[in-house]
Amino acid sequence: MIRFCSLIFFVSVSFQVFSQQVKTPDEIFKELFTSVQMEKVFADGKTFVDCVPKKSPGVILTDYRLNRNKQGFSLKSFIDSNFFVPGNFVSSYQSDTSKSVKLHIEKLWQALQRKPDLVVEGSSLLPLPNPYLVPGGRFREIYYWDSYFTMLGLQESKETALMENMVKNFAYLIEAYGHIPNGNRSYYLSRSQPPFFSLMVGLLAEVKGDSIYRSYLPAMEKEYSYWMQADQSKLKLVSADRCVVSIKGFTMNRYWDDRETPRQESFREDSLTALNSNRNSKEIYRHLRSGAASGWDFSSRWFADGKNIQSIKTTDIIPVDLNSLLYGLEQTLAKTYKLMGDNERAAFYQAGSEKRINFLNQYCWNENDGLYYDYNFQTKKQVKIPSLATVYPLFFKMSTANQSKKIAENIKSKFLKSGGLTTTLNNTGQQWDAPNGWAPLQWMAVHGLENYRQHDLARLIAERWITLNIKIFHRTGKLMEKYNVTDTNLEAGGGEYPSQDGFGWTNGVLIKLMNKYKIED
Repeated sequence: MIRFCSLIFFVSVSFQVFSQQVKTPDEIFKELFTSVQMEKVFADGKTFVDCVPKKSPGVILTDYRLNRNKQGFSLKSFIDSNFFVPGNFVSSYQSDTSKSVKLHIEKLWQALQRKPDLVVEGSSLLPLPNPYLVPGGRFREIYYWDSYFTMLGLQESKETALMENMVKNFAYLIEAYGHIPNGNRSYYLSRSQPPFFSLMVGLLAEVKGDSIYRSYLPAMEKEYSYWMQADQSKLKLVSADRCVVSIKGFTMNRYWDDRETPRQESFREDSLTALNSNRNSKEIYRHLRSGAASGWDFSSRWFADGKNIQSIKTTDIIPVDLNSLLYGLEQTLAKTYKLMGDNERAAFYQAGSEKRINFLNQYCWNENDGLYYDYNFQTKKQVKIPSLATVYPLFFKMSTANQSKKIAENIKSKFLKSGGLTTTLNNTGQQWDAPNGWAPLQWMAVHGLENYRQHDLARLIAERWITLNIKIFHRTGKLMEKYNVTDTNLEAGGGEYPSQDGFGWTNGVLIKLMNKYKIED
């Protein structure tokens, strides 16, 4: 046990050191950053943090301080003179809607691919050593959990080299920073995202064999240490430290961000949310950032009142999906050590995974409702907001036959709409609520239901999702980030930015489902 604790401590220290070495846009450009974001020089707050300076950041900041109070000074003109302003990738890509959607996706792999990065002073981009895919639109960098679903499509397209390069990049990020950040930007370094890395390794192993597990064992173990790192002296019967929550013998996890400031890419939005909340600003910034770490930014899952973002309480919640994913990571680590003949370590991870099942059954499963709910360890109550997080235990085969049957009944009666599955049953105006559907959750649901022989329902979900994707493609020439699954004639909405086209995970899940169920357009 001592060697595991030592590894956790080492990775924790490494993360702190590496994070301190990388400066974020607000730290580099100081009051210039604040002025650009709060005065809304760009409609999208992410634009400025992705700008690349044309000269030394120190020189730019000095020039700004010397000239900002002079008559006729234009902040927009100053930015245009001193920065390269990025455009949206793929937005100029010309689709041929007379061709099949599969052909469109095959071409998009090339349009979305990026070469290895170069270091640029003052840029927020964290350089990656190998080629990779971006999602598209405003998302000009690699994203963590998106990439697993993108890789589903790359696997179908037999793009094995690109799959392996993406896994290598994530292993590099773990080695360099102690974890996989939200994306390869300095302003994402303070948080991770849903931990799908072990599933990516599994996809690659399906193509290249079980030796892949051994190759990426150090990276998987370091990621596990990132999630499980905590000051054990702080953990009592019911307590929390960073990503770890202790509840009466269980050690579970929550989404977390190490900063308590507005997100740099959503600086104005977060500042206004905090102002309008009448809450401690540092507290709400932490909850907002941790909501972004969940990938569900934002959803009523995280709201204390189930309606308003001002009530957000992300770090009080032990999420079903996160702990299912960490169960999957523990299972993969146990499998890898068994392959290596190390039964002691295999047993360590196997025991951890079994505790997660016990926790979900004791604290998250609701027999009357037939759903898994997130658990608020502060209120000591289930968060009774039905969401598609309930399918994650099915995906990882954590549920009993009785539980799977009840979940399937609820999915069919409550979540299934004309275009696929809605994310939650609440229509709050947030993008991870009704009426929106998202590709990754369709896949988790379909695969999870198939695990429990709910073949007809799985196929029905897939057929409705595929039909909607193809319909929108032939109408607009685009595959979208998210879809309105309730009214398939309307676009999806909500969130902090317009719906994006590209789009990595939609492409991957669509071609995977079309091939799985032998559906053509």
